[in-house]
Amino acid sequence: MTKPGYINAAFRSSVNSEAYLFIDDKFVLLNYAPGTGDDKLLSGPSPLPAGFKSLAGTVFGTYGVDGAFNTDNNEAFIFYENLTALIDYAPHTEDDKIISGPKKISDTFPFFAGTVFENGIDAAFRSTIDKEVYIFKGDQYAKIDYGKNYLVQSIKNISAGFPCLAGTIFENGVDAAFASHRTNEAYLFKGDYYALLSFNPTGADDYIIGGVKLILENWRSLRGIIPQKS
Repeated sequence: MTKPGYINAAFRSSVNSEAYLFIDDKFVLLNYAPGTGDDKLLSGPSPLPAGFKSLAGTVFGTYGVDGAFNTDNNEAFIFYENLTALIDYAPHTEDDKIISGPKKISDTFPFFAGTVFENGIDAAFRSTIDKEVYIFKGDQYAKIDYGKNYLVQSIKNISAGFPCLAGTIFENGVDAAFASHRTNEAYLFKGDYYALLSFNPTGADDYIIGGVKLILENWRSLRGIIPQKS
């Protein structure tokens, strides 16, 4: 369960070095400046309907986003509990729109019916293999192909698929994640902490770059933003 006031979803923008982070019913847009420590707040924190006008009147606009991943061009899947929608987030414009949904996760991704994922996802990040995505729920994860709409591999425990996360706070769950614009790297978040993961989509030699760290010691753009006060 994500701690209130902390990052509960994220996705990488189509704009280089930018990412959307969702905190309760608000969001921020960051230039996360991979590999430099020079991250900057570009906008927010703002209520979702202020930045995504198409979400006004939907569950996402009211309650927020608790999982997300970017797809093609300016599109992303967003999730709230057992619902999902595909949006065009139209970066740096007011032209965002809902492409499909909100629908039940099991209607959009039928292979999740009867699994823990049909009731919601905690986090996700894009792989560097075409349309593949890693999706997390509790201590389990799945790898899917959203283009062909199938489960790429059987659902596994996080520590089995990512041995480098065994013994860390992430082995029992990930609150939010997004793939870096740098190849085969992804950011994982949980409560006060984050890790930069080097992942190998075709092998098992994943590792954490620099260890698990406190967010606020390394992301100066988020100081004063998390934890969000209700």
